[in-house]
This record gives sequence, C-alpha cells and structure tokens, in this order.
Amino acid sequence: MFAVGATVAAASDSGGSGSSGTSSRAPGRYSPDAGFARDMAVHHQQAVEMSFIVRDRTEDEPVRSLAYDIANTQANQRGMLLGWLDLWGLPKVIADEPPMSWMAASDGEAGTGGDGGHHGHDMGAAKPGALMTGMATKEELAALGAARGRDAEVLYLQLMTDHHKGGVAMARGCARQCATPAERALAQGMVEAQQSELTLMADMLKQRGAAPRG
Repeated sequence: MFAVGATVAAASDSGGSGSSGTSSRAPGRYSPDAGFARDMAVHHQQAVEMSFIVRDRTEDEPVRSLAYDIANTQANQRGMLLGWLDLWGLPKVIADEPPMSWMAASDGEAGTGGDGGHHGHDMGAAKPGALMTGMATKEELAALGAARGRDAEVLYLQLMTDHHKGGVAMARGCARQCATPAERALAQGMVEAQQSELTLMADMLKQRGAAPRG
C-alpha cells in the first residue's frame, strides 16, 4: 500500500505546479494519460476476474501461482491508475470516448496534457464481442467458468496470452505518449513484466500439449 501511495503521489507531483519541470497542470480529460488510465483499469479488471476463476477450477500449482501473481499485480496497478484519475479530478468512465481512442493522439499533443486523443480514430483491433484488444468475450468467460482441470488451465493460458498481448500494445502506447513520468514508467514496467509472462505462458501451454491461439 505504501508503494501504491508513493507512486500515486509521484504522478500528482509530476502533474502539479512545481519544480519538476513538467506540465503545470493535470492531464486533460481526453489526454493519453487519462485515456490509458481509464482503459487499462478496465483491461486489468478482466485479468483479475479470469485469474480468480481459474484458481477455483484447477489444483495445478504452477497455474494457480501464476493466476495469483497476475491478480495481485494487476489489482495493485489498477488502484494506481484509478488513484491518478481521482487526483487529476477526471472521470473514470466517459460514455462518448471509444476504447483506446487516446492511442491516436500525436506525440505533440501527448506532451501538452491536453485533449488530443478525443477525436482520434478507433483502433478497431478488438474481436467481435470484446471491449478492447486482447479482452475476452462474455462467452469465453463463461467457457472458462465451466471448464475444469487441464481444460481450464489451457483456456486460461490462451485467454491470458491474448489479454497480455493487448495490454502490452496499450502500455507501449502510453510509454510513448503519456506526459506523466510516473505513468510512463508504470507502463514500461507493464510491457517488460507481461512480455516475460507471455514467454512463461507459452512454455506452460507447451507442457500441456497446447499452444497460444491464432
């Protein structure tokens, strides 16, 4: 909790008035900083949900341990992202903002803390029935909830592989475009950690005679 508080405070300082040499105002409502915080909070919530589902549907310790790590890490990161939105005085949900539209903002707009991402094009990479790239559909979540043992392990690893690939793409976007140093650092850390987990999950699927989808 101390680490989360310190990271949120760092983001507040970087968007404040001060002496750090960064922007003198908080990120704008449709800025990459705010858009990433909103979208990744939603993305992370589903990863936490899938991880809790699989922990109740297998006795396999490596999968249960991975699921616990993902749930714990992404729940903490989600708390940071939502905390920044509170500190910036920005909404956690905007009805007219298409998911991932902030990724269309130009680098110049990203550095201003302004509203550059609002009119960007929809990324359009999500599969039918999924809110954002990499996210599972309701049907896939239901299938995970109905599976047991090896079937649950394989489906979880496949769904989480897709989920991480989408998350890495989004985090790279923030690492390039977000103006808040603490948020850029968090995004880059997500890229590195989730790429490592992608390698691990590919190995775990291979051990179970399966492979990532697509």
